[in-house]
Amino acid sequence: MALSNFPAKKLDYLRRKCYFRTKLHKTDIMEVEGKIIAVGQSRGGVSKAGNNWKLQEYVLETIEQYPKKVAFEVFGEEKIQQFNIQVGESLKVSFDIDARQWQDRWFNSIRAWKVERVSADAPASAAPVQPAAQFQQPPFAAAPAPAPTDFARTDPADDLPF
Repeated sequence: MALSNFPAKKLDYLRRKCYFRTKLHKTDIMEVEGKIIAVGQSRGGVSKAGNNWKLQEYVLETIEQYPKKVAFEVFGEEKIQQFNIQVGESLKVSFDIDARQWQDRWFNSIRAWKVERVSADAPASAAPVQPAAQFQQPPFAAAPAPAPTDFARTDPADDLPF
């Protein structure tokens, strides 16, 4: 369908939507924070161009009420050595998501580009814990109890079952 066939209002909407997505894509940073629970075997090989490559996979478990597991990869021998990720470490991982097609199927990859160590004592994203004393309600004067309702004395025209 040619753009000239779209109503002006619809075309303006599509332009704004595409502009917003482009701006969001350029400024949105994807991060996950948690604890490393597994380190996969490193894989490597030689590309078609004859360059050596190496890939290391890790599994991170988020620190939330309902923890999630995120498998991500680090590409390149230099990055693998630079990050030096070990099981049990608390990390904040910045990553990109990419998809590739292989034999008519699509596969996603989560590739880390920045790794920061986080203190195991207090995660940066968690709110500080308040002492229990601050949550107690102040005492208040007891209000007189309302008179009990007599449900037996109802209007006979009121035939609703509830």
